[in-house]
Amino acid sequence: MNTASSPVRRGHAALRRGRASAPGQVYHLTAVTCGRRAYFAGFDVACAAVRGFLQPTALADARLLAWVLMPDHAHWLLQLQHEPLGSVVGRMKSASGVHANRVLARTGPVWEPAFHDHALRRDEDLRSVARYIIANPVRAGLVDRPGDYPFWDCIWMQEPAASPPPLL
Repeated sequence: MNTASSPVRRGHAALRRGRASAPGQVYHLTAVTCGRRAYFAGFDVACAAVRGFLQPTALADARLLAWVLMPDHAHWLLQLQHEPLGSVVGRMKSASGVHANRVLARTGPVWEPAFHDHALRRDEDLRSVARYIIANPVRAGLVDRPGDYPFWDCIWMQEPAASPPPLL
């Protein structure tokens, strides 16, 4: 095989290959900190980061359905409206990084530049994906029950009668 005519895409470029933003589409996103450093292990830093990525200016018209902030990464279940996926995630990472850096009294990037995304299909159950996301601290051995971990949220915990948004 001639590698000059068929380059192998690795790293950040491979994560972007095939990425498309569709209005109304729901995505399960994962972003990791630079070097997988546990920047969010401290309560005050994690609180600051959460304030950043929940800012209305960061989300714009996107809807955050569920999320968990782990010491070295975050999972978000996000429904797009009109903004492109990369723009929304970039603003969320930027705002949370700025807030975290203030508490950490440091400068420089907090997040790796890329992120992993999975566009949910029509047959995927949003609530099951949300449960998977918020159970991440249990699987990591940080707590025994999701409710014992302070850095997560899910719209269905606040709106028990709410139905999931439709998938395209």
